[in-house]
Amino acid sequence: MYTFDHNLFLLLNFDGGTATDAVMETISGTAMWVPLYLFILVVVWRKYGCRSALAFVVCLVAAMGLADMLCGIFKHSGPLKHLWESFPARPRPMFTDDLQGLVHVPSYAHGRFGTVSSHAATVAAMAVMSAAAIRNRLYSIVIVVITLLICYSRIYLACHFPMDLALGLVVGAAAGVAMWWLWKTIDCAMQKGQKGKEKKAK
Repeated sequence: MYTFDHNLFLLLNFDGGTATDAVMETISGTAMWVPLYLFILVVVWRKYGCRSALAFVVCLVAAMGLADMLCGIFKHSGPLKHLWESFPARPRPMFTDDLQGLVHVPSYAHGRFGTVSSHAATVAAMAVMSAAAIRNRLYSIVIVVITLLICYSRIYLACHFPMDLALGLVVGAAAGVAMWWLWKTIDCAMQKGQKGKEKKAK
């Protein structure tokens, strides 16, 4: 398995103490970002209406789920884990023999393999879909910063190498674009159907 990103990982991974560990665990978790998800839902609902917002949520969940399942192929986990059994799964930094004693590991409570990063993939899918729907420059900048912050937290926690995250971002972006296209297709169909009903009512 490739090792070219080991030095970059070691440069970014350090012991920041228990306070920093707790902050990075929180950033890497889900609870902290619930207000963001609610904000996205509210903005999409106000911009496109209730039915479109519901379709958006379904497609967003599908995008994140698809991204996670695709990543599982390479880590031999999830519903598609048997799809490519011959693929040599890459251990997380915390479980990489060559880096033992060199890595700061706040917690070992993680699966053994890290490529491709599901965290990076799911947040990228969410970022792509929400930015494309909201279409606001400030929001786009903020969501990119949040995405990079979450990705860095995974390096700090010794869960992923930089390449794990880069590949995850690609997978997630692709899933996000695909589901955004599906949502727009569904939304257009619903809009046409609504206009047809209005014409008949007249």
